[in-house]
Amino acid sequence: MFKSGFVSIIGRPNVGKSTFLNSCLGQKISIISPKAQTTRNAIKGIYTDEEAQIVFIDTPGIHKPKNELGEFMNKQALSSLNDSDLVLWIVDSTEEYGSGDMYIKHILEDVKVPLIIAFNKIDKSIIAKNINVKSINALFNENKNKFLDNLNYSSSIDISSLNGTNVDKLIDVIKQNLDEGPMYYPKDAITDEPVRFIASEIIREKIFLLTKEEIPHSVAVIIDDMRADEEGLMNIFATIYVERKSQKKIIIGEAGSMIKKIGTLARKEINLLIGEKTYLELWVKVEEGWRTKRRTLSMLGYK
Repeated sequence: MFKSGFVSIIGRPNVGKSTFLNSCLGQKISIISPKAQTTRNAIKGIYTDEEAQIVFIDTPGIHKPKNELGEFMNKQALSSLNDSDLVLWIVDSTEEYGSGDMYIKHILEDVKVPLIIAFNKIDKSIIAKNINVKSINALFNENKNKFLDNLNYSSSIDISSLNGTNVDKLIDVIKQNLDEGPMYYPKDAITDEPVRFIASEIIREKIFLLTKEEIPHSVAVIIDDMRADEEGLMNIFATIYVERKSQKKIIIGEAGSMIKKIGTLARKEINLLIGEKTYLELWVKVEEGWRTKRRTLSMLGYK
């Protein structure tokens, strides 16, 4: 009996949702960074073996929005719940139960499909420090109970997305909660996202890794053109949008040093994605307050 289904991955920002998806697939399709709210769009990742096909939907972290972009990200996360066969709530086990978790828990009370809760980052120190292991375990279990109390869930499991602990076990638990179904995508498919989109996300990821404070959150990337030349070299032309002239100056850097670093790191990863060498050219454009304008958000792909 072959099983299949769509699994929506939800949680607060920076709990390891994208890291979990990449770990499942054994390949990076969802960008990651230490900064919160890296993921902005819902991204499909497809896991297939001889027993099942699981179509994961990696969603933006649910948070208190400060602008139209934040509203869009929350809608992306919550709308996926209605189209899922199962919901996977990923929790940062190193953080105490808070108001953001309470909000998600309240939403999940109305979800009619099976719910699995994964307590992630068990490879890191638990909430308490400088106390004995027995006390840490007691606090850890007490914290877990706050997530689980009065919630209708199918299973809970401790995992580490970063080093793969119990990830295979979690996949088995997901299979047990899926119904018999068809193979929606070819067996070797790992995503249905276009290469242009993934390339733009890779560029944005490098900006997240190389810049500080508000800069990465004020950036959007659009692939303007992507085509092979007469010699077969893939040429990619992209625009990096920022909100202020001062941000443009930082992205470009002294004598173009920062944008060169961004381009070099992004091109190496895009080469691996495409399987061939590429030429990448980046421009920086100011679009004042783009995160607050619905029409501009739509133009930048957030729709």
